Amino acid sequence: MERVNVVGAGLAGSEAAWTLLRLGVPVRLFEMRPKRMTPAHATDRFAEIVCSNSLGGEGETQAKGLLQAEMRLAGSLVMEAAHRARVPAGGALAVDREEFSAYITERLSAHPLLEVVREEVREIPEGITVLATGPLTGEALAEALKRRFGDHFLAYYDAASPIVLYESIDLTKCFRAGRYGQSADYLNCPMTEEEYRRFHEALLEAQRHTPHEWERLEFFEACVPVEELARRGYQTLLFGPMKPVGLKDPRTGREPFAVVQLRQEDKAGRMWSLVGFQTGLKWPEQKRLIQMIPGLENAEIVRYGVMHRNTYLNAPRLLQETLEFKGEEGLFAAGVLAGVEGYLESAATGFLAGLNAARKVLGLPPTAPPEESMLGALVRFLATANPEGFQPMNANWGLVPPVEVKYKKAKRQAMYQRGLQAFARWLEELLPVPNP
Repeated sequence: MERVNVVGAGLAGSEAAWTLLRLGVPVRLFEMRPKRMTPAHATDRFAEIVCSNSLGGEGETQAKGLLQAEMRLAGSLVMEAAHRARVPAGGALAVDREEFSAYITERLSAHPLLEVVREEVREIPEGITVLATGPLTGEALAEALKRRFGDHFLAYYDAASPIVLYESIDLTKCFRAGRYGQSADYLNCPMTEEEYRRFHEALLEAQRHTPHEWERLEFFEACVPVEELARRGYQTLLFGPMKPVGLKDPRTGREPFAVVQLRQEDKAGRMWSLVGFQTGLKWPEQKRLIQMIPGLENAEIVRYGVMHRNTYLNAPRLLQETLEFKGEEGLFAAGVLAGVEGYLESAATGFLAGLNAARKVLGLPPTAPPEESMLGALVRFLATANPEGFQPMNANWGLVPPVEVKYKKAKRQAMYQRGLQAFARWLEELLPVPNP
């Protein structure tokens, strides 16, 4: 049987390799450590966790809780390791990093169908391949990707603005409009001078995330964090992301003193991002500041802003929802490189890429989970999001079609149950079926 290449032994690559092996497909797993270390990693083990040791909140009201449950149904090695290595963390699934990566390394290395190659991959391999090289993809492979797909399909910095759930926006305080009467594609949150002054002061006082040494970088001027713009002067934001020029509030007929614009992030319009609000502030500070904005007092944040070193593809332009490259049969991407944020999301896309690589070997068509499931919703977002300014995404309820349930907790629980049932049916229909 044809041996499938998996490039990178992080969480995505490890899960992809495990899925292939469980389906009886031989795997050649490439990992450049320890021959070449990254600035972030300290060991040569597979699935080494370098930042937070959390795989997200558990339970039926948590978006990541649904993705965890789906992965358990799929027989995930990452979830198996997390169960064995978990440590107390309240409502979150957190792990002992050493035990977690040691377990995954041991389980994979013992499989008779696995060949481990400890060298850097500098070109895209021939044959069926899963690329799972993570946020610190080597320069040589990044250059190979650029040669294959073009410079504009690969990003090196993750400077992302927060995203809020549409249903949590107070539309009585916002207005739809584009500048100078152009198409009304934006939601605009107007501010008075007093509201702006308080917001600016709070922004100056907010606590910033202290980046790891390997995350430090100089951002392009277009990606300057909003808190840094505020420090450059009281009026700087008024000539940047909060400029009111060309935006008349229909309720007053005048331009507001300042405006925060929201832009639609998904086809269904369930998620909206704050335009130009990329930030390195701590998450509680982001929430406090966002809820100072008129119309966003009760905003539910489904993705916080981030500023860090990252290498990822423009997924909507390059990938199908099966994680296979468009026009590149047999080449798949997974993990951060494919455009997701988070350890759990990386592992989940590794599972799907590995599954579809196996199906390719076995002469079966690639597949994707239903959109009601969290993994299905996530990969559909990757394939259909607005490619202009695309930013990586994590699991959140804004990805999933809503249900007609009034109360928030009951609504989340209903979405959880519906999604898990849909995912289970999808697994049962697969030929061959991965054995848990």
